Amino acid sequence: MRGAVLYAPGDVRFEERDDPRIIKPTDAIISMSATCVCGSDLWPYRGANPITQPTPMGHEYCGIVEEVGSAVTAVKPGQFVIGSFFASDNTCPNCHAGYQSGCQHAEFVGGAQAPVLRVPLADGTLVVTRDVPSSDLIPNLLALSDVMGTGWFAADAANVKPGKTVAVVGDGAVGLLGVLSAKLMGAERIIAMSRHETRQKLAREFGATDIVTERGDEGVARIKELTDGIGADSVLECVGTPESMMQAIRSTRKGGHLAYVGVPHGVELKGEELFYAHVHLHGGPAPVRRFLPELIDLVWKGKINPGKVFDLTLPLDQVAEGYRAMDERRAIKTLLRP
Repeated sequence: MRGAVLYAPGDVRFEERDDPRIIKPTDAIISMSATCVCGSDLWPYRGANPITQPTPMGHEYCGIVEEVGSAVTAVKPGQFVIGSFFASDNTCPNCHAGYQSGCQHAEFVGGAQAPVLRVPLADGTLVVTRDVPSSDLIPNLLALSDVMGTGWFAADAANVKPGKTVAVVGDGAVGLLGVLSAKLMGAERIIAMSRHETRQKLAREFGATDIVTERGDEGVARIKELTDGIGADSVLECVGTPESMMQAIRSTRKGGHLAYVGVPHGVELKGEELFYAHVHLHGGPAPVRRFLPELIDLVWKGKINPGKVFDLTLPLDQVAEGYRAMDERRAIKTLLRP
């Protein structure tokens, strides 16, 4: 088969790769209905992560089960499934605590920008939908594999509650879906930080009540101004840079909650400033598997449309253009059809 391979910064190729096959009895092979480019894929694409060898790309997926290993009992060929970027057994103590991305036997699921994918630990990782969905539902369901699940975790970890004020740092797909998640959890005021008109429009559609275009200290000052000098009850950090993290911490009220889900690059926190900030910090790789059943139900009932973050759809063999469009901020998120 052919799939996306990153060779060097800016160098994504669509080329021949080995066909996935059952390696362990707990594996499943799925035929992809859709995949996509993630904002976190841009870190190695831009050279922020070292690339030591050609690397198959992609970690978001949904599709039809084609084959299962001899130990797989929860899914079977012909079913439509969605999984997370971390495979998990869903039985270890960490999984039972709701942190499947920290499973004691976790495996990263990579190479999903391809027509076929091997998923380890299939019983614990894959969630079956009630039926094979219609094509119009595919983008919404694909979004659950990462960005909607991550946005939901951010809102959950930031203790978003009805009537509270929420600030979202980052206007990529995760940040926008963090806005949607906060709205669903009952936030009264949602402040989205964005300088891009198309993203601001989608943020408002998802539930943002205020838009802040300033960044850094000016952004913090603007949030304090909007909250009578107090700061937001809950802040969602969805970028992963030192600047975005400090902006998020300084925008949180005393005793407030900050969730960080942006993959960190160069983030270092000063103990003294953190000590006096008086904020609750919680984050990390989102345990998407915990939320998949609930989120699938919301999509199926038409209560959420997270697939709206896909504003560019391309055939899989044009994956390189999908990366360029996101890198140049011509697209929020690229959906790829095999």
